[in-house]
Amino acid sequence: MKEHRLALKSVKAFHTFAWFTVEACMVYLLYSGLRGRTDRRAGKAAVVVAGETLIFAANGFHCPLTPLARRLGDPIGSVTDIYLPKWFARNLPAIHVPLLVLAAVTHWRNLHPELDRDESRGQRIQPRPGQDVHS
Repeated sequence: MKEHRLALKSVKAFHTFAWFTVEACMVYLLYSGLRGRTDRRAGKAAVVVAGETLIFAANGFHCPLTPLARRLGDPIGSVTDIYLPKWFARNLPAIHVPLLVLAAVTHWRNLHPELDRDESRGQRIQPRPGQDVHS
């Protein structure tokens, strides 16, 4: 049993590390998107966030570490109860969906600057910070 407790703590620590990594990528995506910086670093962060999102969705919107935590002795299979506040852990999907949409929209705008035109006059609207003006 003692080795199960250590293994469970290790799983929860790994989950916390993975969570912080994904969150750091998410913060960078939001920051870079709002600053008009869609580059390779943003692409790498997007791959991490998209990968985590796809894994979560493919697992029925449950953490794939939950069954492992259950086998190791956690009665509900929680991997967040020690290292993340419960209210925060329960609401992560609801918190992330709007942030994912915001990041996607800002980077999409950065990649399609031609859409920032005033349709009635055919003129370019004020450029976003960090955006090159070629017209």
